[in-house]
Amino acid sequence: MEADPTSRAVPEPDYRVLFAAMPTPLAVLAPDFTIVAVNDEYLKVSRTERAALIGRGIFEAFPDNPDDPGATGQARLRASLERVLRTGEPDIMAVQKYDIRVACGDGARFEERYWSPINTPLMDADGVITHILHRVEEVTGFTQSLEIAQANRRLREANEDLDVRVVARTEELRKE
Repeated sequence: MEADPTSRAVPEPDYRVLFAAMPTPLAVLAPDFTIVAVNDEYLKVSRTERAALIGRGIFEAFPDNPDDPGATGQARLRASLERVLRTGEPDIMAVQKYDIRVACGDGARFEERYWSPINTPLMDADGVITHILHRVEEVTGFTQSLEIAQANRRLREANEDLDVRVVARTEELRKE
């Protein structure tokens, strides 16, 4: 007769190990938006090193692209994080363009990236927000595929319009 598997004591998971093992890019921010922890997936997609992030403000670590006057990544992320602090509720952001700085042969440059972020409050037993879990998923490839599909659709429509005009003009010339 086998023992009931539900009667065994199951150890509490080690949440640091769980956090590190997640295949989703995660960062933990203090309420002042200082980065206090990141997992390896976050480092991979942001092309950074842990030592370059821990203890820095997220906006210092990830500034807007100075060559893009229309950059809104910082402002939108800040607004989302502030909503989390104000409401105590998770904030799911629409896909965001937020370029990242990457090292290259002559220093650094910004690379266009698109992200799907979710910011979730982490609270203590009294309901006070102690941290924010910043989950991001890079969707640059998906976004670029959509842009290519839309460009192809516009090109097809332009070609169809051009075909109609050519046929019409050819008919006009034939009549003349």
